[in-house]
Amino acid sequence: MIDLFSGLDAWVVVSLVLALTFVLAFEFINGFHDTANAVATVIYTKAMPPHLAVFFSGVFNFLGVLLGGVGVAYAIVHLLPVELLINVNTGHGLAMVFSLLAAAIAWNLGTWYFGIPASSSHTLIGSILGVGLANALISDIPLGDGVNWQKAIDIGMSLVLSPLAGFAVAALVLLGLKWWRPLSKMHKTPEQRRKLDDKKHPPFWNRLVLVISAMGVSFVHGSNDGQKGIGLIMLVLIGIVPDKFVLDLNSTTYQIERTRDATLHLSQFYQRNEAMLGEFLALGKAQAGDLPEKFSCNPQQTEPTIAALQSSLQGVTDYRALGAEQRVEVRRYLLCLDDTAKKVGKLPGLEPREKSDLEKLRKDLTATTEYAPFWVIVAVALALGLGTMVGWKRVVLTVGEKIGKQGMTYAQGMSAQITAACAIGMANVFSLPVSTTHVLSSGVAGTMVANKSGLQGGTVKTILLAWVLTLPATVGLAAGLFWLATKAIS
Repeated sequence: MIDLFSGLDAWVVVSLVLALTFVLAFEFINGFHDTANAVATVIYTKAMPPHLAVFFSGVFNFLGVLLGGVGVAYAIVHLLPVELLINVNTGHGLAMVFSLLAAAIAWNLGTWYFGIPASSSHTLIGSILGVGLANALISDIPLGDGVNWQKAIDIGMSLVLSPLAGFAVAALVLLGLKWWRPLSKMHKTPEQRRKLDDKKHPPFWNRLVLVISAMGVSFVHGSNDGQKGIGLIMLVLIGIVPDKFVLDLNSTTYQIERTRDATLHLSQFYQRNEAMLGEFLALGKAQAGDLPEKFSCNPQQTEPTIAALQSSLQGVTDYRALGAEQRVEVRRYLLCLDDTAKKVGKLPGLEPREKSDLEKLRKDLTATTEYAPFWVIVAVALALGLGTMVGWKRVVLTVGEKIGKQGMTYAQGMSAQITAACAIGMANVFSLPVSTTHVLSSGVAGTMVANKSGLQGGTVKTILLAWVLTLPATVGLAAGLFWLATKAIS
C-alpha cells in the first residue's frame, strides 16, 4: 500500500484519499445501518446483552469480509457496462465514484435517522445504475447500453425474491416449531417470560440458537455487504490510478500463463463451434491487426482481440514488466473477451458441456483482473466491523416491536435469523448481492403472520415504501450528482 501514492500528482493523491475515505465511510454507515438487523432479535429477546451482541456482531462482520472472497464485489462492479469499465479516465472515474457514494451515503443516513430498515444494497445498486444511465445520456450512448442490464436483472431478481423467500421460509420454520413443540417456552415473548416464569433470559437451548444464528447473520452480512465495499474501492483504484490496479501486479508466473492459455483455449473453443458461432463472432473475417484505434468491445472483433492479447502477453512472466498503457490494454482485452464469452454462453443451441467449459475459461480469463489487495479487504472489514458497534438502537425497536402487533417470541426470532443466515449464505455462494435488512425484516413479518400476531400496517407500509423508493431515489440522486460533476470537470 505504501507505493500507492508514489509518482502521483498532488490533486490525484487528495482525490484518491477522499474517494477511499468516502468508501470506508459508506461501509462504516452500512455497519451501524444494517447491524440492527443482525442483532435485533438477539437483543430484543435478551439472549445477549446489547454491548456484547454488538461487539461480537462486529467481530463476525469483520471475519465475514476477510473470508468472503470477491465474487459479490465484482457482481456489483459489472453492473456498469464493459465500455465504461475499460475506457474510464481519472476525471471521469472521480466523478463516477463521488456521485454514487454521495447518493448512497445520503440515503443511508436519512433512513437510519428515521429508524427505517432500508437496504444498503438497494442504495448502492441504485446509485451505480444512476451513474451508468447518466453517463449514457452525457456520452450519447443508447440507454440500453448505459448499464449492464442482464447483470442488473439478475441482481434485481435476487433483491426482489430474497425477501419473499425470507417471509415464506421463516413462516414455515415457525409453523414447524409450533407443530413440533406446541407447549414449549420458546413460544413466549420476553415480557411473558418475565411475568409468567420470573426469568429475564430465554431458555438455554433457545438462547444458544438465537446467539449462534445472530452471529451467523453477522458473518454472512459481512461476506455479502463487505464485498460491496471491496468492489467500490476497486472501482476507485482502477478509475484513479489504473496503471497500478487494472491488473493484479502480484500475479504469479503460473497465473499469467493460465490467463494466456485461456485465450488460446478460448480461440480453440470458438473454432470448435464455428458452425454456430461463426456469424456472431465474424470468425475468419477479421485480421489480427484490425482492431480500431479507439478500442470498442465488439463480438465481431473477437479474433483480433485474442491475437492482440496473446501478443501483449507473449513472454511476460511479471505484469510489472509491462508499461502502464500495456497493462490497461491487457485489461481491456480480458474484460472484452469475458463479456463476449458471457454473451456466447447465453446463445441457444450451445450444449451444457460446452457452456460449462466456457464458464471455466471465463474464470481463468479474469483470474488476474477480478481481485482485491489484502489491505483493501482489511480496511473494509475494519470499517464495517467498527460501524457495527455503534448506532444500532434506532432499528432494533422497529424490528422487535413495530413490525407485528405483539412482541416477538423466541421461536420467531430463531426462525427469522436462521432463515436470514441461510438465504444470505446461499446468495454468497452464487455471488449475488442481497439485502440483509429486507431478508430479516420480511422473515420477522412472516413469523408474525404465521403466529397470527398480525402486522402493524404503519411500520410495514414504511418499510415497503423505503423498499420501493430506494432504487428510483438513489438512481435520480446519483445521476444528478454525476451530471453536475461532469459539467464541473468539463
